[in-house]
Amino acid sequence: GEGIAFVIAPDKDLPPGSDGQYLGLTNSTTDGNSTNQLVAIELDTFKQEFDPDDNHVGLNINSVRSNKTVSLNPFGIQIAPEGARFYNVWIQYDGVNKVIEVYIAEQANKADPTPSMPSLPVLTSHLELRGVVNQNSYFGFSASTGTNTTQLNCVLRWNLTVEYYAEDKHPWLIIGLGAGVPTLVLLLMGAVGLGCYLRRKRLARFNPNILGALKSLPGTPREFEFKDLKKATNNFDDKNNKLGQGGFGVVYRGWLPNENLEVAVKWFSRENIKGQDDFLSELTIINRLRHKHLVRLLGWCHKNGKLLLVYEYMPKGSLDQHLFGGPDTQPLSWNLRYKIISGVASALHYLHNEYDQTVVHRDLKASNIMLDADFNARLGDFGLARALDNEKTSYAEADGVLLGTVGYIAPECFLTGKATQKSDVYAFGAVLMEVVCGLRPGTKLAGFQFLVDWVWSLYREGRLLDAVDERLGDEYVVEEAERILLLG
Repeated sequence: GEGIAFVIAPDKDLPPGSDGQYLGLTNSTTDGNSTNQLVAIELDTFKQEFDPDDNHVGLNINSVRSNKTVSLNPFGIQIAPEGARFYNVWIQYDGVNKVIEVYIAEQANKADPTPSMPSLPVLTSHLELRGVVNQNSYFGFSASTGTNTTQLNCVLRWNLTVEYYAEDKHPWLIIGLGAGVPTLVLLLMGAVGLGCYLRRKRLARFNPNILGALKSLPGTPREFEFKDLKKATNNFDDKNNKLGQGGFGVVYRGWLPNENLEVAVKWFSRENIKGQDDFLSELTIINRLRHKHLVRLLGWCHKNGKLLLVYEYMPKGSLDQHLFGGPDTQPLSWNLRYKIISGVASALHYLHNEYDQTVVHRDLKASNIMLDADFNARLGDFGLARALDNEKTSYAEADGVLLGTVGYIAPECFLTGKATQKSDVYAFGAVLMEVVCGLRPGTKLAGFQFLVDWVWSLYREGRLLDAVDERLGDEYVVEEAERILLLG
């Protein structure tokens, strides 16, 4: 192949003789004809006499001779590398200002969250789309068999967003392709191989299981518009708005000006069946729980495969940030530590004993304990949590995979593969020692592999209080410290 192109065309017919440099768009006879009525963004990997190089992006109007080309070498982007590389490509058309822009960002791994769109485009050009394409046209992708090279170009997922205008102002724009600001998001993989693979995802397709579950939720939580969350988080800005990242996705800080409300937006990174299961699990469980020491769910968003949950924002961040924030972080006072521990204990007791079903959290750890403005503990991240039927006492993944965080997982879970109330209590014990000692559960000390083993050795030697966080000095209650360490 010689690259791949995103194309807007009047039909799905493949022109004869359109292999090689023609990318399946035109041929030697039709190239350049206005009757083609097509516009394409090419990612070209073969240099013709009219191309700048063999690694460029171009705007093609009715022809493979680009109206504008930009080499991608200065950007460090290699479309056809040796081996696989993953790129996100945003193609954005502004139907008001008649401008088309192309943005490209590399993604390290296939399963990573989609990165934010770069602030600067790699290509910008004026384009009067209405004067080129047919009023009824097709969006799609096109490529061709190359004459000298073999490539595998994959479209792993794509999404189309169109912003509409009122019908009485721009009737043609509504019907046709110049409507508002269409934005196409492509994730492309260039690799050495044979053939060409293309998978398209239907637009705005909702998994019926998700819709059914949402409709059946008691007191259905609020549905947020994706555009509002995008604006609230400054386009999901990784630099200024990212609060944290875990196995299930990324959390961003957002601001809803109309409600004068700060929120935390959790974007699930796995846009597949497993990701939808994680989303449904967290949404259905947290929506039913009501406790002052649990993070409160505000709502949800599901659009074009994007899965997001909206929570109240915790201004003091997570517990681990205060325990392990570095030398410049003010250590938590003993009173605050005791207050936080008490709050987590109350939340765990509610999950295990006070709710109408037993809920096992399965991922209790310092980074999932959030703190409000007054340092009240709020247990969060229910992505692994499961509600047990009344006759059941444990939960195991169908594939037998043990989920959780090493250091907080009870030893018996490695044998049984099951999560229980007791395994949650073990994790709580790890948190207790973490808070009192100011050390992570997996810390290696004095030849011991885990913090708990070191604390046990100090207890046997009658030196239990030596485990207390040295940053506290003597500013703690001895009886409380001993009791919490023994409980842990």
